[in-house]
Amino acid sequence: MKKILLVGAVALCGLVNAQMTKGNWVVSGSTNIAFSNASSKIKFDGNSVDGPKINTFMVTPSVGYFVTDNIAVGMDLSFISVTQKDNDGDKSTNNTVSVMPTGTYYFKGATNVVPYAGAGVGYASVTNKYTSGNSDVKLTSDGLAWKAKGGIVYLLTPSIGLDFGLSYHAFSTKQDIDYGVGSMKVTENTNTFGVNAGISVFL
Repeated sequence: MKKILLVGAVALCGLVNAQMTKGNWVVSGSTNIAFSNASSKIKFDGNSVDGPKINTFMVTPSVGYFVTDNIAVGMDLSFISVTQKDNDGDKSTNNTVSVMPTGTYYFKGATNVVPYAGAGVGYASVTNKYTSGNSDVKLTSDGLAWKAKGGIVYLLTPSIGLDFGLSYHAFSTKQDIDYGVGSMKVTENTNTFGVNAGISVFL
């Protein structure tokens, strides 16, 4: 019986640690797909009207290399789309594409549940499109972006785990807009918070 327990303990340690050591890879460590839909009602003076409907979609593939045990350095790509539609048919869409070098630390333990935390800084491009009636306005800007992420990986096998986590993306840019008779400085800040789920593959 003791031998069986010892073998089980060794196997469990192998499950947790085998794929998170120096020289290994993690692919899609934060490949998360999130989708949300929100609507609201606005009440005033005894009246009630439907507020704007907001749809959010995010996908974040990534790859990392373990430069030392439990620490992976790599690259995160992300696409975030937020669409808002008013009752009168007006629609606005904000699409953000980012590329970020990242670092992630995995807190190994004696179970197959592995918490992790990471951060990254890089480049992002934001496209805003506004549609009202028959007119469309499209603006594109780029600049510095950063992110923070954290969560847990539940290891199903030594190489495959389910990824549940939270992420926060921030983007900031400054630009001069010329409107014919003058110009103005415009600062844009985009912040997105997501609750995500995905799959992590350790190689």
